[in-house]
Amino acid sequence: MPANAAVHAIPLPADALLQRYTVDPKNYTDCYVKDIAGHVSLSDFITAFYTTPLFRAERLILKYAVRRPSTDEDVHAVAHGDTQEFAAWTVEDRTEDQVLLCDMAGHTRSWFMVSPIDGGTRLHFGSAVTPGDGVVVRAITPLHKLYARSLLRGANPAQSAAIMQ
Repeated sequence: MPANAAVHAIPLPADALLQRYTVDPKNYTDCYVKDIAGHVSLSDFITAFYTTPLFRAERLILKYAVRRPSTDEDVHAVAHGDTQEFAAWTVEDRTEDQVLLCDMAGHTRSWFMVSPIDGGTRLHFGSAVTPGDGVVVRAITPLHKLYARSLLRGANPAQSAAIMQ
């Protein structure tokens, strides 16, 4: 299992915290996964995801566009459950292996989950867009899918753990 394993879409796991947003057919939900070698904790995955170069660019945009700055220390704090807020998101729900974040407007959710697989860890990343404005959702979905896959592809927990130490 290479660290830069392929990212692909799968059905949302039955126990996913994001499942609550599949009930309304107007909502958009997705789930992407990447399998990597070794054990990865949820906090390491979240840290890796939010410290990728691509997401650092989004953090910079959020700093100026909506005045929601964030630092790597803020990423570390939300990843480890030390705070409930990060940049433009708040923690909506959390378990040992999952976290569900809600954006400041309450229209999108970001979901992370880790699950053990033979010889490694499956990293799950999913989103929900609510309320379901069908026209807007259909318009942004292709770009969102590309962006979500790119973010997950760039998340390297081993590399980010070394950076945060």
